[in-house]
Amino acid sequence: MSSPQPCRRECKPPRARGAHLEPGAVVASATEAAQSGAPYVTRPVAYDAVLLSGFGGPEGPEEVMPFLRNVTRGRGIPDERLEEVAHHYLAFGGASPINQQNRELRDRLAAALAASGIDLPVYWGNRNWAPYLDETLAQAARDGVHRMLAIATSAYSSYSSCRQYREDWADALEITGLQDVLQIDKVRQFFSHPGFVQPFIDGVRDGLEAAEQAGHARSEIEVLFTTHSIPSADAALSGAGQFDGAAGGAYVAQHLAVADHVMAQAAPDVAWQLVYQSRSGSPSVPWLGPDINEAIEALRGRTAVLIVPSGFVSDHLEVLWDLDREACQTARDAGLWVTRTPTPGTCPAFVEALVDLVRERLTGTPVAQRANVTSVGPWFDVCRRGCCTKSTTPTPGPAIAGLVP
Repeated sequence: MSSPQPCRRECKPPRARGAHLEPGAVVASATEAAQSGAPYVTRPVAYDAVLLSGFGGPEGPEEVMPFLRNVTRGRGIPDERLEEVAHHYLAFGGASPINQQNRELRDRLAAALAASGIDLPVYWGNRNWAPYLDETLAQAARDGVHRMLAIATSAYSSYSSCRQYREDWADALEITGLQDVLQIDKVRQFFSHPGFVQPFIDGVRDGLEAAEQAGHARSEIEVLFTTHSIPSADAALSGAGQFDGAAGGAYVAQHLAVADHVMAQAAPDVAWQLVYQSRSGSPSVPWLGPDINEAIEALRGRTAVLIVPSGFVSDHLEVLWDLDREACQTARDAGLWVTRTPTPGTCPAFVEALVDLVRERLTGTPVAQRANVTSVGPWFDVCRRGCCTKSTTPTPGPAIAGLVP
């Protein structure tokens, strides 16, 4: 007779009330090399482990609604509206692929670190579902870990793709009582690392070849770089003033820089644009646009579309549903040939990029020697004051790996 499976906790940790600061430090829960708040850390740090942090996702139908409540906690969204999203997960058996993708990324990263002579274990914890970050940090502490280098599975600067991870790390440290035990630094936003960008270059080249073989001239092809839409006011706060006056702040500037480099390398003679997807929230609140479906419907003089999910690390549900099902159907309904190019996933170039980001902090790599292929970057090791705060939250929540608040 098999033993019963343990019940998964349904709720993520409560918000932290504060974050630990060493005397004289301006960065909470940071290693000594990062405590001063300098934008780049060029002193070597002897980390004990790597923390891979994911968004999380349900792995069965019974987990879908509790997971969605975690994602939307504090926003007052009723279950009736969440059920509209739940059917996307249920169409895939109630399981998001994201957890398995992160398990594979964790294992390949651990193997690549070992192959590079870097003896660091890789722990994995999620923001919104098991394994939760507090569970992961508690296990790391039991294993004797004191200094961790965190990698969020998101490449760009915004509240949801950077600061919210930093806030959730602060939450996990507080609920576990490990604020005086664990120090956690974070690798820089990696949108501009060649190992992240190369899979998109390869995807555009392959996609254009397929379109041409299908009989479409390059002048008839449109490349759509797509990323998650966010509130326009939040986008303006990304980057902590680095792009004041530029529409969309650092979030848009970083995406445009990536797309510009990809097209310069893969297809400088083909038309492209940056579009957005997966919008949620009140219709009265301005979000970044155009929506990918509206952009497809507005195309004129085109016979083929390449969809490039440059805002995403892996083929999670918003890629499989919003792009492979909805956006591709919109293109077909418009009479367009369409293909969607791959995300980095666990391709060797991306895994090696993560190894390189870890090596930067282990050795204190000077900024001028860091891998960077776009006109924007390399980005900061320590997030700047007020970076990527949320426009609807006047007082930011406690966060680590950046200048307070």
